[in-house]
Amino acid sequence: MTIIHRRTLLSGLGALGFAASAQLGTVTSAVAQTVPAVPTTPMPRLRRTHELVSLTSVHTDRPRVALTFDDGPHPQNTPHLLDILARYRVKATFYVIGQNARRYPEIVRRIVAEGHELGNHTWTHPVLSRQSDSTILTEIDRTQQMIWDTVGAVPVTMRPPYGSFTHRQMQMLFDQRNLSSVVWSVDPEDWRRPGVSVVAQRMIQGARPGAVILAHDIHGPTIRAVPAALDGILARGLQPVTMSELLAWPHWGPRGLRYVGRATTPYQG
Repeated sequence: MTIIHRRTLLSGLGALGFAASAQLGTVTSAVAQTVPAVPTTPMPRLRRTHELVSLTSVHTDRPRVALTFDDGPHPQNTPHLLDILARYRVKATFYVIGQNARRYPEIVRRIVAEGHELGNHTWTHPVLSRQSDSTILTEIDRTQQMIWDTVGAVPVTMRPPYGSFTHRQMQMLFDQRNLSSVVWSVDPEDWRRPGVSVVAQRMIQGARPGAVILAHDIHGPTIRAVPAALDGILARGLQPVTMSELLAWPHWGPRGLRYVGRATTPYQG
């Protein structure tokens, strides 16, 4: 059965349009102080460390939520968002489009240097439920390679564009690439541009332990909504963390994982 989010395909293609035409200027915010070196070793294949094929939220008693941002990086909005997250001292996960990551590697490096997580959001933002397995793997692999070449780590989760991915495809991706598909439990529908206060309130109302909150760092009003959203989420006693932290996995990326049977432990060597 295909998982189709209620957003229309026409609206969703706006993100793809951004990816195809993002000659949008220069970064105005300061780049991070320290960035990972470009790797000289081949990209690793992720080893099987869990059995989680897909999720929309996480069952946990800990007061944590995952704040996630799709479709970037954007040359102005993403640095501004990073400034806000730094001010609040919270972490997020950025599901980047491979083509955009290639255009703005300095922003990708800053995301990682400031302690956030990167997720795979495909290379061109297609409707995956309409694609062949080989096309899906190509979209995923190109993005994994780009991120590895840029920061020396590879994402451990993937978000399907528009939430459109069949259960069979999710299982295929997990079997072939050991990537868990992450959808969401809170959608403020910021892509509809309902207004800054509406986006913030929807994010706050949906926040509860284990929630996965969707937003888009390609939309200026969304970035302006983040401070109020964070004020409300923190006031409810919830802490925004990365996807790996919400799942209680070790730090994302090959440098933070060591394979031990069917479980993971923090890397000590």
